[in-house]
Amino acid sequence: MVRRYYDLPSLTALAIFEASARHLSFKLAASELNVTPSAVSRQIKTLEEELGVPLFVRDRTRILLTSPGEDLYAVLASGFSRASQVVRTIQHGDRPKNVTLACTDGFGLMWLMPRMPDFWKRYPEISVDHLMSNDTRDYKRAEVDLCIRYGLGAWQGEVAGLLFPDTIYPVCGPSYLQEHRAATPESLPELPLLHFNWVDQDWTGWDEVFRRAGIPHGTLRGRRFSRFFLTIQAALADQGIAVGLHRLVRPLIDEGKLVRITDLELPAPGDWFVTWSDNKALSPAAEVLRSWLLETSAEERSN
Repeated sequence: MVRRYYDLPSLTALAIFEASARHLSFKLAASELNVTPSAVSRQIKTLEEELGVPLFVRDRTRILLTSPGEDLYAVLASGFSRASQVVRTIQHGDRPKNVTLACTDGFGLMWLMPRMPDFWKRYPEISVDHLMSNDTRDYKRAEVDLCIRYGLGAWQGEVAGLLFPDTIYPVCGPSYLQEHRAATPESLPELPLLHFNWVDQDWTGWDEVFRRAGIPHGTLRGRRFSRFFLTIQAALADQGIAVGLHRLVRPLIDEGKLVRITDLELPAPGDWFVTWSDNKALSPAAEVLRSWLLETSAEERSN
């Protein structure tokens, strides 16, 4: 048998593993690659046997990467991303002038979009594609050049540039405040709360807010949402109290559509960052967008 030059497993198996690791789902990987879930499972099993280690931990409802799986995925995601960039450059015959920027829909709708007209006016030759997702696994997709993240500033395989810190405080609609003017920070756990459930562990929810504020509580009441902007929409509709991030909700407060309830205010445990791959050179267009994001955020920090 002829030995492979790079001594690698089947590229098909590696591509299937990368898709499965990115989605943390054999079913979603199969859908993306247009094969059956059983075919994906067979390829993963064969790859694990060849490597001699398990790459996934499997239970009844989900799969998770093992430590070797995390290492292999990081290398493959970076390599496929760089290959994708080269292919796009070859196809277009020049360095691309389009940039893909990933962020949550809440940040995109409430902070980014109101400021993008300035970028479009200054750099009309650059086309920005927006990938808005609350699943940060999507940020590893090959076409993504830049990401805007909330967290502590350390993500594997990424370089982070600080945009700004943030502040958190409870917010609600004006009519709701009129009905609950006697509310205090200590009474908040007894009121209807609006919860934003996000897969990212760095996000700050009500449990974390009360823990940091030293407010004891039992089981928290209220509605739950999978989108931050829907949580804020519910607060605008006087449905309860949401955790407000100052950078996102300030325009609504300035307009009087949203109000603060109680004097509770805490530094957000996470900051906002723009990130990019530490293994992929940014295109000139992506560098322009990154510089604009850092410049715009620096101006806001100084105001």
